[in-house]
Amino acid sequence: QVQLVESGGLLVQPGGSLRLSCAASGRTFSDYHMAWFRQSPGEEREFVAAISWGGGTTDYADFVKGRFTIFRDNAKSTGYLQMNSLKPEDTAVYYCAARHRSVGFDRSLEYAYWGQGTQVTVSS
Repeated sequence: QVQLVESGGLLVQPGGSLRLSCAASGRTFSDYHMAWFRQSPGEEREFVAAISWGGGTTDYADFVKGRFTIFRDNAKSTGYLQMNSLKPEDTAVYYCAARHRSVGFDRSLEYAYWGQGTQVTVSS
């Protein structure tokens, strides 16, 4: 089992920046791809970004390209999502997720482990 705990969600003004963290425990973090998803009230959960187990490959949803950056520190067993130029429509609960690297990196594949989420609110 992999346990994931997100942190860093806050109320921030439009145009502001925020960094989310995802602390992993239970297994060797570097054996797992990780990703960020988000869900707004009344909406389905959507993919935001993913990073491969070693950090060499990333994938972004079109709506965050150029604004968000996903990265990881395997020595600290922590993944991150740096969010810049935030917009009100970025308001959501953000979840991190992980799956074993043997499963593959394709966006369509399911993630086995999920955190509890952290609330990001973008509002003036």
